[in-house]
Amino acid sequence: MLDIRRLRSEPDTVKSAVARRGTEGLVEALDEILALDGRRRVALSEVNDLKAQRNEVSKEVGRIKREGGEADRMIAEMREVGGRISEIDEEVARAEERIRELMLLTPNLPLDEVPSGGVEQNEIVRVVGSPPDFDFEPKPHWELGSTLGLLDLERGSKIAGAGFPVLTGLGARLQRCLIDFMLDFHTQGLLEEKGWHGYTELRIPYLVTRDTLSGTGQLPKFSDESYQIERDDLWLIPTAEVPVTNLHRDEVLSIDDLPVRYVAYSPCFRREAGAAGADTRGLLRVHQFDKVELVRYETPERSRDALEELTGEAENILDQLGLQYRVVKLATGDLGFSAEMTYDIEVWAPGVGQWLEVSSCSMFGDFQARRANLRYRPAGGEKPRFVHTLNGSALALPRLMVALIESYQKADGSVQVPELLQERLGVAVIEPKPSGC
Repeated sequence: MLDIRRLRSEPDTVKSAVARRGTEGLVEALDEILALDGRRRVALSEVNDLKAQRNEVSKEVGRIKREGGEADRMIAEMREVGGRISEIDEEVARAEERIRELMLLTPNLPLDEVPSGGVEQNEIVRVVGSPPDFDFEPKPHWELGSTLGLLDLERGSKIAGAGFPVLTGLGARLQRCLIDFMLDFHTQGLLEEKGWHGYTELRIPYLVTRDTLSGTGQLPKFSDESYQIERDDLWLIPTAEVPVTNLHRDEVLSIDDLPVRYVAYSPCFRREAGAAGADTRGLLRVHQFDKVELVRYETPERSRDALEELTGEAENILDQLGLQYRVVKLATGDLGFSAEMTYDIEVWAPGVGQWLEVSSCSMFGDFQARRANLRYRPAGGEKPRFVHTLNGSALALPRLMVALIESYQKADGSVQVPELLQERLGVAVIEPKPSGC
């Protein structure tokens, strides 16, 4: 949520920043907020004056009665004042409700360094590694997965509908090994040589409340894209970011508690997956997928550096797996609702010939913290401030599986297992299933 004080003091700056997102109606919504806020503040001034007047008259009425005088006229006047106060209080409440409604639908302000424009203006920051060198035509993962007995797309659709694949045999085991590896990598100090700290692992609920989804910005704007359990008004999480970011909602942390760094594995559920026109074959776009998520609470002074660190921690997974990838700075039109800056990490998948997003690493400033009332108290007993939140996938599993299977395939249809996973998986090469199995 934006800071309304900044909107009041820098309206043109805020409008310009919001307009860079290229979404219609945002500037008009800010104008409505300012108009409502102006009327609300005038009304509050009036009602405060009336309440002060009523208090003074009440004291005078009390004095007159104690002295045996008549105060009926003054009492009648104050009844009228009381009625006006009630009217103004209702007016203020309506204005505040509408302001909050509009503020909850207003996206975060992109940083100045974020390029303006749509997807075509995204900036490739760096490309790391080289594509696999094949002397044969690489196959897509859905062909390899079928012949190797790694996934069963047809039966997944039978039991749950399109977008819910089933991983089988070594496919299921490979994904579990990747999850374990990534959790261990982020929690056991393997990054200390670069000055980064380990993360605390969480096991979080996969169903959350409406307030929790509102805290990170999924609600109310993206309600149609989420799965809801209507009877209990609980929602399936689209990412572990939601429960983890809200873990300390409505709390005031000590400066000594920061930075807070959490990592959590979870399944993720998204209704928008498989939208019209999207490439939905195989594991490219699904409604349910597994992901390991990093979440940080940082001080405002540290948040920009923390984004680079977080992105580097996600990149390290791909470095360890020997996959080619690129880091992309998103332009304003491609930026998520709550983010003020995002790096996407895309891995090369040779079988489908595409760069596939496996991570989005974002900083949110105090946008989410304002919605979740997540604060810390600086040193010296200063007034509490909002923390800055960040999160990043490290990594999302389906497209990582795609890139691994397609990048490590061999001419005979088998798949070489990356060395660091061989002991966990128990095999060095995944061989095609015998005919008839």
